[in-house]
Amino acid sequence: MSSQLSARVQAVRPSPTLAVTARAQALRAAGKDVIGLGAGEPDFDTPDHIKQAAVAAIEDGFTKYTAVDGTPGLKQAIIAKFQRENGFAYTPDQILVSCGGKQSFYNLAQAILDPGDEVVIPTPYWVSYPDMVLLASGTPVLVHAGAEQAFKITPEQLRTALTGRTKLVVINSPSNPSGMAYSREELAALGAVLREFPRAFIATDDMYEHIRWANEPFVNILHACPDLAPRTLVLNGVSKAYAMTGWRIGYAGGPREIIKAMKKVQSQSTSNPTSISQAAAQAALEGPQDCIRTMTAAFKERHDHVVERLNRLPGIECLPTDGTFYVFPNMQGMIAALDTVNNDLDLAEFLIERAGVALVPGSAFGLEGYVRISISTSRENLEQALDRIEGLL
Repeated sequence: MSSQLSARVQAVRPSPTLAVTARAQALRAAGKDVIGLGAGEPDFDTPDHIKQAAVAAIEDGFTKYTAVDGTPGLKQAIIAKFQRENGFAYTPDQILVSCGGKQSFYNLAQAILDPGDEVVIPTPYWVSYPDMVLLASGTPVLVHAGAEQAFKITPEQLRTALTGRTKLVVINSPSNPSGMAYSREELAALGAVLREFPRAFIATDDMYEHIRWANEPFVNILHACPDLAPRTLVLNGVSKAYAMTGWRIGYAGGPREIIKAMKKVQSQSTSNPTSISQAAAQAALEGPQDCIRTMTAAFKERHDHVVERLNRLPGIECLPTDGTFYVFPNMQGMIAALDTVNNDLDLAEFLIERAGVALVPGSAFGLEGYVRISISTSRENLEQALDRIEGLL
């Protein structure tokens, strides 16, 4: 049967993070006590004023097709958000609303990549970047950035990775899975290298913009290098900041010709995002923002506790992060101490079977020997999971 499938689809993997979540759910359904630390979604409910906007949209009959690139109201809310929070000035033809942040990146890859085009992706990376590049017939170029450099690539590494075939460079800050964010100075240094390669577009994935606890204000590559705007796509969404993962609304701002091409791709795949979700997303962007501060404060408290406890366990080393709701500990000492465990994949299987703790192996993000632990669950669940891991040691 595999011979009947395209080489394209055989080259990609199912999403490892979704697979871990599904496995944990299946084990729970079978009666096994499993604590899931794999899912990348807030455990908070969507705020009431956002849900009420969706209910009102249904009651008003706002249940038909919308424009492919988003409703005028939501696009204006996104434009206002970019201006208010980031200082970026976009027009409606520079905005595309999609079915989640994942579709924004997929649209971009399909719109600009041809066979042989290279995409520079810092490692560890969000699991879907390389596979979406492959689906667009591009070539992922992975640049290793380990814990010794806080999981961030250097200008020298970027210069080495860039070639005449480079079409896109990806920056995800704060990062999923590492939680690390680039400073303005670090981004300016990367931008100085990117100026030497004018053919390369830049995608800055800002999905975790608001889930941060660093003292400095949020910055992306355009704050450090505004002259790169003609070839930079800013990707964001409402999933993480507003606890709206299931609503599936992401958005992109950038050069109008690229946005137009991304819209064309979307018109032949999903068409418009859900009308009701767009009404809810508009309410999220235009309404009170205190819900973000409440969630971020909880994530910060969990982060501090989990990092401290992990670093007390033998064979585990965990750097504190700048934001997101993940920690990314080095588990190589623990792997070496367990006779039946040879790598992070074995460790993840060992933990879900022996301890009932589901997490994602670091190799899914391109970095072996690590695991991603989601702290977007209750303090009680985190305590139980850490007790179980400690019990194995």
